[in-house]
Amino acid sequence: MEKIFIIIQVIVGVILVAAILFQNRSSSMGDAFGGGGGVFYGTRRGPEKVIFNITIGLAVAFVLISFIVLFL
Repeated sequence: MEKIFIIIQVIVGVILVAAILFQNRSSSMGDAFGGGGGVFYGTRRGPEKVIFNITIGLAVAFVLISFIVLFL
């Protein structure tokens, strides 16, 4: 049973990393490494909001699965 939760945890972790990487708002490499700051982004709309909510859900699921594996 523990192996099943570990496999699920790895899958959720990989999807979580992908969801975090999809949230990149910058359009150039300079922005990605900290350059070109000072631009304020408003509220999230459309696909950005969906990806943000999915990321939160995946993070919560990852933590819960981690606790389950810890206590098994």
